[in-house]
Amino acid sequence: MTLIYCYDAWCGWCYGFSPVMREIEATFAGRLQVEVLSGGMILPETPQPIGATAGYIQKAYKTVEEYTGIKFGEDYLWHIFNPEQSDWFPDSRKAAIALSIIKTYNPDKALAFASDLQHALHAEGRDLTDDEAYRHLLPIYGVDAETFYHDLHSEAFAEKANYDFALVKQLQVNSFPTLLLQASPSKFYLVAKGYTPYETVKERLDNILRELDSEAQ
Repeated sequence: MTLIYCYDAWCGWCYGFSPVMREIEATFAGRLQVEVLSGGMILPETPQPIGATAGYIQKAYKTVEEYTGIKFGEDYLWHIFNPEQSDWFPDSRKAAIALSIIKTYNPDKALAFASDLQHALHAEGRDLTDDEAYRHLLPIYGVDAETFYHDLHSEAFAEKANYDFALVKQLQVNSFPTLLLQASPSKFYLVAKGYTPYETVKERLDNILRELDSEAQ
């Protein structure tokens, strides 16, 4: 069975949910396979500066911190509170392509890489539309720089990212994070929509798995 995690690298609530997902993956290792899908939360036809959303984030990030215990870094918050000086134009595409590369070469580490992308942005203040935002992660995930940067700008991996975006839409997911359990090709369970604490996610999964086990007997 597959646990489908629909997220976006630029999503603050997904950043807060990241530790929950890492713990869930460890708890259900050997029982559930985790698949990470990039949602395409920010796909502007015309790039918009961070100032377009900075006002909202200035208030929302505190709520995320209070609910999840995660902390946003000063380098990230500088762009949020100084949008007129920031050169950020958020776009989900490059981070989604980067995830597609890791899913191809090191699929078992997809969730860890997604988590590291969010840390790079929200804690370290790295701009995920900048090629250099990924370089420090490549040795960790066993992808050499030449291969990674070739793939990052290839049509083939852009198509893989677009496939993720399309699949998320097909699953009728319209907010992030969203967690689904796929029990069969046509049977899905909604496990979490929005930030959900670890214990709640674990309890829901335990209940679903017990239900499926009883049906199989």
